Amino acid sequence: MKKNVFVFGSISGLIIAATGGISGALCYNNPNFQGNMWVGYGSMLLAFSLIFVAIKNYRDKYNEGIISFGKAFMIGLYIVLITSTVYVIVWLIEFYNFYPDFMTKYVAHILREAKANGATATELKQQEASMAGYVNMYKSPFGVIVLTYMEILPVGLVIALIAALILKRKDASPQLATN
Repeated sequence: MKKNVFVFGSISGLIIAATGGISGALCYNNPNFQGNMWVGYGSMLLAFSLIFVAIKNYRDKYNEGIISFGKAFMIGLYIVLITSTVYVIVWLIEFYNFYPDFMTKYVAHILREAKANGATATELKQQEASMAGYVNMYKSPFGVIVLTYMEILPVGLVIALIAALILKRKDASPQLATN
């Protein structure tokens, strides 16, 4: 199982690192964060799709076509942890070396969007106060790490759960499609 997790986790990590680097540059140099947000989450889905491949590979090649939900979920979880850690490391490098004013730009974008959507002065102040907590967290590496994990980990956990539910198999006989 370790080799399977390491191989697919590494490939998933490479995908997230490459697309994260591209997405970070696009996002930082474009005031419209929304389109780049879709690129970021799309790259997460692409990277995490390897969870399905890893579970199926382990089940069919190494475990005689049988895998429990728990074992399948653990394979997915380990891949999520590897991929998420690569994502966090890439973001730490990008943030501290290339985009140190990212939060300033991001908060300005959020407030511009709120204003464009008709937010009142009071609502803008509330939005700014809400964002102040995130800005404060970004003042320490620990805060950056926590917020970055919070961005990617839930996506990966949902995909690992879905993959484990779909690919679990109690016996080695092939599943017949029902119509």
